Amino acid sequence: MRAVVLVGGFGTRLRPLTNTIPKPMLPVGHVPIIERLVQNLARGGVTDVTLALGFRPEPFIEAFPGDVCAGVPLRYAVEPEPLDTAGAIRFAADFAGIDDTFVVANGDVLTDLDVGALVAFHREVGAEATIHLIGVPDPSAFGVVALQDDGRVERFVEKPAPGTEPSNLINAGTYVLEPSVLARIPAGQKVSIERVTFPAVVADGGLFALATDDYWLDTGRPELYLQANLDIVRHTRRHDRCQAVADGAEVAADAVVTESVVAAGASVASGAEVVRSVLLAGAAVGEGAKVTDSVVMGRIAAGADVRECVIGADGTVA
Repeated sequence: MRAVVLVGGFGTRLRPLTNTIPKPMLPVGHVPIIERLVQNLARGGVTDVTLALGFRPEPFIEAFPGDVCAGVPLRYAVEPEPLDTAGAIRFAADFAGIDDTFVVANGDVLTDLDVGALVAFHREVGAEATIHLIGVPDPSAFGVVALQDDGRVERFVEKPAPGTEPSNLINAGTYVLEPSVLARIPAGQKVSIERVTFPAVVADGGLFALATDDYWLDTGRPELYLQANLDIVRHTRRHDRCQAVADGAEVAADAVVTESVVAAGASVASGAEVVRSVLLAGAAVGEGAKVTDSVVMGRIAAGADVRECVIGADGTVA
Protein backbone atom coordinates (compact mmCIF):
# COMPACT_ATOMS: atom_id res chain seq x y z
CA MET A 1 0.00 0.00 0.00
CA ARG A 2 1.36 3.42 -0.98
CA ALA A 3 0.67 6.78 0.63
CA VAL A 4 0.95 10.50 -0.11
CA VAL A 5 1.56 12.76 2.89
CA LEU A 6 0.77 16.47 2.49
CA VAL A 7 3.54 18.54 4.08
CA GLY A 8 3.48 21.60 1.85
CA GLY A 9 2.31 24.19 4.39
CA PHE A 10 4.54 26.94 5.73
CA GLY A 11 3.60 26.41 9.39
CA THR A 12 2.76 30.08 9.90
CA ARG A 13 0.60 29.38 12.97
CA LEU A 14 3.59 27.75 14.68
CA ARG A 15 5.97 30.66 14.21
CA PRO A 16 8.53 31.40 15.58
CA LEU A 17 9.25 27.66 16.00
CA THR A 18 8.95 27.11 12.25
CA ASN A 19 11.33 29.97 11.45
CA THR A 20 14.15 27.46 11.92
CA ILE A 21 12.51 24.02 11.59
CA PRO A 22 9.87 22.91 9.03
CA LYS A 23 6.62 22.06 10.83
CA PRO A 24 6.69 18.32 10.01
CA MET A 25 10.21 18.13 11.48
CA LEU A 26 9.23 19.61 14.85
CA PRO A 27 9.64 16.89 17.48
CA VAL A 28 6.83 15.33 19.46
CA GLY A 29 8.31 13.29 22.28
CA HIS A 30 11.80 13.69 20.73
CA VAL A 31 10.64 12.23 17.38
CA PRO A 32 9.71 14.41 14.36
CA ILE A 33 5.97 14.75 13.68
CA ILE A 34 6.46 13.25 10.22
CA GLU A 35 8.20 10.19 11.65
CA ARG A 36 5.40 9.55 14.15
CA LEU A 37 2.88 9.88 11.32
CA VAL A 38 4.79 7.47 9.06
CA GLN A 39 5.15 4.98 11.92
CA ASN A 40 1.36 4.85 12.21
CA LEU A 41 0.91 4.49 8.45
CA ALA A 42 3.39 1.60 8.49
CA ARG A 43 1.43 -0.10 11.28
CA GLY A 44 -1.59 0.04 8.94
CA GLY A 45 0.22 -1.62 6.05
CA VAL A 46 1.71 1.35 4.16
CA THR A 47 5.02 0.35 2.54
CA ASP A 48 5.94 3.44 0.52
CA VAL A 49 5.43 7.17 1.27
CA THR A 50 5.67 10.17 -1.04
CA LEU A 51 5.94 13.55 0.69
CA ALA A 52 4.07 16.29 -1.19
CA LEU A 53 6.31 19.27 -0.49
CA GLY A 54 5.83 22.93 -1.27
CA PHE A 55 9.44 23.79 -0.47
CA ARG A 56 12.94 22.32 -0.41
CA PRO A 57 13.36 18.68 0.68
CA GLU A 58 16.85 19.17 2.20
CA PRO A 59 15.80 19.14 5.89
CA PHE A 60 14.00 15.84 5.34
CA ILE A 61 16.89 14.32 3.39
CA GLU A 62 19.28 15.29 6.19
CA ALA A 63 16.99 13.83 8.86
CA PHE A 64 16.37 10.53 7.04
CA PRO A 65 19.59 9.27 5.41
CA GLY A 66 18.93 6.83 2.64
CA ASP A 67 15.44 8.29 2.18
CA VAL A 68 13.95 5.92 4.74
CA CYS A 69 11.66 7.03 7.60
CA ALA A 70 10.44 4.57 10.26
CA GLY A 71 11.56 1.75 7.97
CA VAL A 72 9.47 3.06 5.07
CA PRO A 73 11.03 4.33 1.80
CA LEU A 74 10.46 8.05 1.17
CA ARG A 75 10.09 10.00 -2.07
CA TYR A 76 10.00 13.78 -2.33
CA ALA A 77 7.58 15.46 -4.75
CA VAL A 78 8.40 19.18 -4.68
CA GLU A 79 5.65 21.30 -6.25
CA PRO A 80 6.84 24.02 -8.65
CA GLU A 81 4.12 26.27 -7.19
CA PRO A 82 1.43 25.87 -4.48
CA LEU A 83 -1.27 23.56 -5.84
CA ASP A 84 -3.63 23.30 -2.80
CA THR A 85 -4.57 19.88 -1.44
CA ALA A 86 -6.00 18.14 -4.51
CA GLY A 87 -3.41 19.61 -6.84
CA ALA A 88 -0.64 18.48 -4.50
CA ILE A 89 -2.07 14.96 -4.30
CA ARG A 90 -2.30 14.71 -8.10
CA PHE A 91 1.25 16.06 -8.52
CA ALA A 92 2.72 13.66 -5.93
CA ALA A 93 0.80 10.65 -7.24
CA ASP A 94 1.94 11.36 -10.81
CA PHE A 95 5.52 11.84 -9.58
CA ALA A 96 5.46 8.48 -7.75
CA GLY A 97 3.62 6.61 -10.50
CA ILE A 98 0.70 5.66 -8.25
CA ASP A 99 -1.89 3.68 -10.22
CA ASP A 100 -3.72 1.68 -7.53
CA THR A 101 -5.66 2.27 -4.30
CA PHE A 102 -3.61 4.58 -2.06
CA VAL A 103 -3.71 6.47 1.24
CA VAL A 104 -3.47 10.24 1.75
CA ALA A 105 -2.66 11.86 5.10
CA ASN A 106 -2.35 15.46 6.26
CA GLY A 107 1.17 15.93 7.56
CA ASP A 108 0.26 17.83 10.73
CA VAL A 109 -2.22 15.28 12.10
CA LEU A 110 -1.25 12.75 14.77
CA THR A 111 -3.64 9.85 15.25
CA ASP A 112 -3.83 6.25 16.46
CA LEU A 113 -6.21 5.38 13.61
CA ASP A 114 -5.87 1.83 12.28
CA VAL A 115 -5.18 2.74 8.66
CA GLY A 116 -5.52 -0.91 7.63
CA ALA A 117 -9.09 -0.93 8.96
CA LEU A 118 -9.88 2.23 6.96
CA VAL A 119 -8.57 0.57 3.78
CA ALA A 120 -10.57 -2.59 4.51
CA PHE A 121 -13.78 -0.56 4.97
CA HIS A 122 -13.07 1.33 1.72
CA ARG A 123 -12.81 -1.93 -0.20
CA GLU A 124 -15.78 -3.54 1.53
CA VAL A 125 -18.19 -0.77 0.51
CA GLY A 126 -16.69 -0.33 -2.96
CA ALA A 127 -15.94 3.36 -2.44
CA GLU A 128 -14.18 5.63 -4.88
CA ALA A 129 -12.91 7.64 -1.91
CA THR A 130 -13.14 7.14 1.85
CA ILE A 131 -12.40 9.69 4.57
CA HIS A 132 -11.69 9.21 8.24
CA LEU A 133 -14.00 11.13 10.57
CA ILE A 134 -13.59 12.08 14.21
CA GLY A 135 -16.17 13.44 16.63
CA VAL A 136 -15.47 16.79 18.32
CA PRO A 137 -17.36 18.57 21.12
CA ASP A 138 -17.94 21.74 19.09
CA PRO A 139 -18.07 21.10 15.33
CA SER A 140 -19.12 24.65 14.43
CA ALA A 141 -15.51 25.63 13.62
CA PHE A 142 -15.05 22.78 11.14
CA GLY A 143 -16.46 21.24 8.00
CA VAL A 144 -19.09 18.80 9.28
CA VAL A 145 -20.04 15.60 7.45
CA ALA A 146 -23.58 14.25 7.12
CA LEU A 147 -23.71 10.46 6.63
CA GLN A 148 -26.25 7.93 5.43
CA ASP A 149 -26.72 4.71 7.42
CA ASP A 150 -24.36 2.75 5.13
CA GLY A 151 -21.51 5.23 5.63
CA ARG A 152 -22.05 7.03 2.34
CA VAL A 153 -21.38 10.78 2.59
CA GLU A 154 -24.53 12.77 1.95
CA ARG A 155 -23.13 16.28 2.13
CA PHE A 156 -20.62 18.63 3.74
CA VAL A 157 -21.67 21.57 5.90
CA GLU A 158 -18.92 24.16 6.36
CA LYS A 159 -18.78 25.72 9.85
CA PRO A 160 -22.47 25.29 10.72
CA ALA A 161 -24.10 27.60 13.26
CA PRO A 162 -24.26 25.99 16.71
CA GLY A 163 -27.32 23.77 16.96
CA THR A 164 -27.72 23.36 13.20
CA GLU A 165 -24.92 20.86 12.54
CA PRO A 166 -26.05 17.48 11.07
CA SER A 167 -23.48 15.65 13.24
CA ASN A 168 -20.37 16.28 15.32
CA LEU A 169 -18.19 14.40 12.83
CA ILE A 170 -15.41 16.26 11.04
CA ASN A 171 -12.90 15.41 8.34
CA ALA A 172 -9.89 14.01 10.24
CA GLY A 173 -7.40 14.26 7.36
CA THR A 174 -6.74 10.62 6.37
CA TYR A 175 -8.19 9.33 3.09
CA VAL A 176 -8.22 6.20 0.94
CA LEU A 177 -8.52 6.99 -2.77
CA GLU A 178 -8.90 5.13 -6.02
CA PRO A 179 -6.85 6.30 -9.04
CA SER A 180 -10.11 7.52 -10.61
CA VAL A 181 -10.08 10.37 -8.08
CA LEU A 182 -6.83 11.60 -9.64
CA ALA A 183 -8.57 11.83 -13.02
CA ARG A 184 -10.99 14.34 -11.46
CA ILE A 185 -8.09 16.70 -10.61
CA PRO A 186 -6.65 18.82 -13.44
CA ALA A 187 -2.88 18.35 -13.57
CA GLY A 188 -0.82 21.36 -12.56
CA GLN A 189 -3.78 23.37 -11.30
CA LYS A 190 -4.59 24.71 -7.84
CA VAL A 191 -7.54 22.64 -6.59
CA SER A 192 -8.91 21.88 -3.11
CA ILE A 193 -9.86 18.26 -2.46
CA GLU A 194 -12.17 19.31 0.38
CA ARG A 195 -14.07 22.02 -1.50
CA VAL A 196 -13.97 20.75 -5.10
CA THR A 197 -13.00 17.10 -5.53
CA PHE A 198 -14.86 15.46 -2.64
CA PRO A 199 -18.18 17.23 -3.41
CA ALA A 200 -17.89 15.95 -6.99
CA VAL A 201 -17.40 12.39 -5.71
CA VAL A 202 -20.38 12.87 -3.36
CA ALA A 203 -22.54 13.91 -6.32
CA ASP A 204 -21.71 10.57 -7.98
CA GLY A 205 -22.39 8.60 -4.77
CA GLY A 206 -18.82 7.38 -4.41
CA LEU A 207 -17.64 9.03 -1.19
CA PHE A 208 -17.85 7.05 2.05
CA ALA A 209 -16.61 7.79 5.56
CA LEU A 210 -15.62 5.85 8.65
CA ALA A 211 -15.91 7.48 12.07
CA THR A 212 -13.71 6.26 14.93
CA ASP A 213 -12.95 7.41 18.46
CA ASP A 214 -9.17 7.03 18.13
CA TYR A 215 -6.71 9.56 19.47
CA TRP A 216 -6.54 12.45 17.00
CA LEU A 217 -4.83 15.84 17.13
CA ASP A 218 -4.05 18.56 14.61
CA THR A 219 -0.65 19.88 15.71
CA GLY A 220 -0.83 23.10 13.69
CA ARG A 221 -1.25 25.57 16.58
CA PRO A 222 1.16 26.18 19.48
CA GLU A 223 -1.21 25.02 22.22
CA LEU A 224 -1.96 21.84 20.26
CA TYR A 225 1.70 21.20 19.51
CA LEU A 226 2.32 21.48 23.25
CA GLN A 227 -0.57 19.10 23.94
CA ALA A 228 0.81 16.55 21.44
CA ASN A 229 4.06 16.39 23.43
CA LEU A 230 2.35 16.22 26.82
CA ASP A 231 -0.01 13.48 25.61
CA ILE A 232 3.00 11.25 24.97
CA VAL A 233 4.47 11.95 28.40
CA ARG A 234 1.05 11.20 29.94
CA HIS A 235 0.83 7.90 28.02
CA THR A 236 -2.34 9.00 26.23
CA ARG A 237 -1.24 7.47 22.92
CA ARG A 238 -1.89 3.83 22.10
CA HIS A 239 1.59 3.09 20.76
CA ASP A 240 3.84 6.11 21.26
CA ARG A 241 5.93 6.64 24.37
CA CYS A 242 8.96 8.77 25.24
CA GLN A 243 11.49 9.44 27.97
CA ALA A 244 10.45 12.83 29.36
CA VAL A 245 14.03 14.11 29.82
CA ALA A 246 16.17 12.95 26.92
CA ASP A 247 19.69 11.66 27.29
CA GLY A 248 21.89 14.64 26.50
CA ALA A 249 19.70 17.14 28.35
CA GLU A 250 21.31 18.95 31.29
CA VAL A 251 19.00 19.22 34.29
CA ALA A 252 20.35 20.38 37.64
CA ALA A 253 19.82 18.01 40.56
CA ASP A 254 17.61 20.49 42.40
CA ALA A 255 15.59 21.59 39.35
CA VAL A 256 11.96 20.43 39.15
CA VAL A 257 10.57 19.10 35.85
CA THR A 258 6.87 18.15 35.94
CA GLU A 259 4.79 16.76 33.04
CA SER A 260 7.25 18.17 30.51
CA VAL A 261 9.49 17.15 27.61
CA VAL A 262 13.14 18.23 27.71
CA ALA A 263 15.15 17.58 24.56
CA ALA A 264 18.79 16.64 24.21
CA GLY A 265 20.77 19.88 24.05
CA ALA A 266 18.41 21.74 26.41
CA SER A 267 19.44 22.81 29.90
CA VAL A 268 17.63 23.57 33.17
CA ALA A 269 19.70 25.34 35.83
CA SER A 270 19.67 25.04 39.61
CA GLY A 271 16.40 25.90 41.35
CA ALA A 272 14.47 26.24 38.09
CA GLU A 273 11.02 24.75 37.57
CA VAL A 274 9.52 23.50 34.29
CA VAL A 275 5.81 22.58 34.33
CA ARG A 276 3.69 21.23 31.43
CA SER A 277 6.16 22.60 28.91
CA VAL A 278 8.43 21.59 26.05
CA LEU A 279 12.10 22.56 25.96
CA LEU A 280 13.52 21.95 22.50
CA ALA A 281 17.17 21.52 21.58
CA GLY A 282 19.12 24.67 22.44
CA ALA A 283 16.66 25.89 25.08
CA ALA A 284 18.21 27.17 28.32
CA VAL A 285 16.33 27.88 31.54
CA GLY A 286 18.33 29.95 34.05
CA GLU A 287 18.65 29.60 37.80
CA GLY A 288 15.40 29.97 39.71
CA ALA A 289 13.38 30.60 36.55
CA LYS A 290 9.92 29.11 36.10
CA VAL A 291 8.46 27.96 32.78
CA THR A 292 4.80 26.92 32.67
CA ASP A 293 2.56 25.78 29.76
CA SER A 294 5.14 26.97 27.22
CA VAL A 295 7.30 25.84 24.31
CA VAL A 296 10.87 27.11 24.41
CA MET A 297 13.73 27.05 21.91
CA GLY A 298 15.54 30.15 23.20
CA ARG A 299 16.93 31.35 26.52
CA ILE A 300 15.08 32.09 29.77
CA ALA A 301 17.20 34.20 32.13
CA ALA A 302 17.64 33.56 35.84
CA GLY A 303 14.56 34.39 37.90
CA ALA A 304 12.23 34.90 34.92
CA ASP A 305 8.62 33.69 35.08
CA VAL A 306 7.34 32.49 31.68
CA ARG A 307 3.73 31.34 31.25
CA GLU A 308 1.82 30.31 28.11
CA CYS A 309 4.58 31.53 25.80
CA VAL A 310 6.27 30.34 22.61
CA ILE A 311 9.95 31.34 22.53
CA GLY A 312 11.79 30.81 19.23
CA ALA A 313 15.43 29.92 18.75
CA ASP A 314 16.49 33.61 18.76
CA GLY A 315 14.20 34.56 21.63
CA THR A 316 15.47 35.65 25.04
CA VAL A 317 13.42 36.44 28.14
CA ALA A 318 15.32 38.73 30.50
